[in-house]
Amino acid sequence: MSAASRAPLGSNRARRVRRNAALTAGLAATALLVTACGSGGTSGGGGNTNFVTGTDGIATVARGERAQAPELSGKTIAGKTLDVADYKGKVVVLNVWGSWCNPCRAEAKNFAKVSKAYSGKGVQFVGINTRDTSTGAALAFEKDWGITYPSLYDPTGKLLLRFKKGTLNPQAIPSTLVLDRDGGIAARSLSALSEERLLKMLKPVVAEK
Repeated sequence: MSAASRAPLGSNRARRVRRNAALTAGLAATALLVTACGSGGTSGGGGNTNFVTGTDGIATVARGERAQAPELSGKTIAGKTLDVADYKGKVVVLNVWGSWCNPCRAEAKNFAKVSKAYSGKGVQFVGINTRDTSTGAALAFEKDWGITYPSLYDPTGKLLLRFKKGTLNPQAIPSTLVLDRDGGIAARSLSALSEERLLKMLKPVVAEK
């Protein structure tokens, strides 16, 4: 076989290799996106955190058995300094979200509505914005959905990794925690929340004396 006749075969083989490599990369990227932003799940990654999960996917912990939330402080997406510990004495709703996340968009209006309804009632909402490479998209998200409470900027997920094993799954975005007035983690959801489910998490903790 001459060199001229062998060339097309080599060229075809190279094209097949490149095509297969591109397909593999595309599938890997799709898998990462699915795990990073979906309907969430029921597992917080193991660990003994005393959660009892109901049929609605909301997990709760009895008083006296609650793990403390870790130290959560830093810059907000608006460039201000925030420390969640400053809200001790209030019920705190922590919502993990990203502007790139479709389920986060689906629940955003519910968080905007409930946070305004509970303003001045001893409840503070705080977002944790993650995996946004800049604050511009996150700020636009808040403006679009009427989010007025602050969000810590956590692009690499460092704040999420501070939570005790089994408390929060960094791959489940959006996710929400409700902290009691002493900073204990009282309720958790690892999926997008309707207004009804968000209130179901929040009201019992607010009612605690």
